[in-house]
Amino acid sequence: MNKIPKTIFLIAGEASGDTLGAELINSIRNQPNGKNIEFIGTGGQKMKTAGLQQLFDLTEHAVVGFWEVLKNYFKFRRLFQQLINLAIKNEPDAIVLIDYPGFNLRFARAIRNHQRQGTGAFKKWQPKIIAFVSPQIWAWKENRLKQITSDFDLMLSIFPFEKSWYAKRAPKFAVEFVGHPLVDRFSAEKTENNKTLSNPDLFTDQPEVLLLPGSRQRELEKHLPVMLDAVTIIAAEIKIKVRIVLPNEKMLSLAKNIVPTGTEILLQIGNLEESLNQASLTIASSGTVTMECAWFKVPTVVVYKTSLITYTIGKILVKVPYMAMPNILAEEEIFPEFLQNEATSDNIAKASLLILKDSTERQKILTGLEHIATQLGEPGATSRAAKHILKSIE
Repeated sequence: MNKIPKTIFLIAGEASGDTLGAELINSIRNQPNGKNIEFIGTGGQKMKTAGLQQLFDLTEHAVVGFWEVLKNYFKFRRLFQQLINLAIKNEPDAIVLIDYPGFNLRFARAIRNHQRQGTGAFKKWQPKIIAFVSPQIWAWKENRLKQITSDFDLMLSIFPFEKSWYAKRAPKFAVEFVGHPLVDRFSAEKTENNKTLSNPDLFTDQPEVLLLPGSRQRELEKHLPVMLDAVTIIAAEIKIKVRIVLPNEKMLSLAKNIVPTGTEILLQIGNLEESLNQASLTIASSGTVTMECAWFKVPTVVVYKTSLITYTIGKILVKVPYMAMPNILAEEEIFPEFLQNEATSDNIAKASLLILKDSTERQKILTGLEHIATQLGEPGATSRAAKHILKSIE
């Protein structure tokens, strides 16, 4: 007999995953057969508020890059084992792993290995293991496909091309395109966003430049200084307002130590959607936030700097020509990208000034962003994901 109530185990390790996880919990609760589900695992404050019984906040430990992960190996091994023990103890009906592939792919493999090696009552535990957001194995590490199809029961995809990508290589593997959560998350704000070439407040009368240096400490330390140098160059040519949006108090405190005293730069926590609606230009760390910039139709200069080891390994493995997802979806460089040694203040400022001063350049970007928005599916992404998850454990 199935356990009542049923239990879903969730792992999200980054701020973007915490947001998505909270939305998923709420969507499951809103389903007729999801009201009595128990949620355990780890995420961030948003998932905890939504009802997750949280072992610890994994988002506080987020790092990026091969070298950065290696330096924190023992800490992550300890956290990893705590979560494995929690899953084994509670034997959830489903394990939903939200993005965060470096950690979550290993977690899925560890659970499957425990099952295969288990004896007695443990062998009866057969949770459905589900990935919500496909790892970008189409960009690199395609050799992980065999592991993924072996360890996961279901892949919930947020980009339309991924379902056909899997179908060509693993036709029996269950993949469902549920749509992008941005469509629901910011639908109201999008209708208010009327950026046009003729809007003087946005493009000629002291335009606002938004800085999004990243959600992790290492990203902020790498990106914010060069972004600040770039806006200094921009401000020498045209009058601008500058705003920095950070994800939490810790990142805000770090940013205050980097921003020169006496400047008129505005710093804030959250409220990204309102800031994007007001921005003429964004200078952003490559990541999930570039899709939000695309959704709000904000011309963006993408920046990414990491350790030399991480960059060198990534350059060897990555098979796609762009890093920012909007460019990948468009199959062209709509947002200018500057990576590693090319991510200089001069390069960033030059690209930014071109966007702010050249109406033809802005029009090209805005036209490309309209095409991207049409690829993200209909509203109801997390609701469809919730239905697939609940169906898998009926």
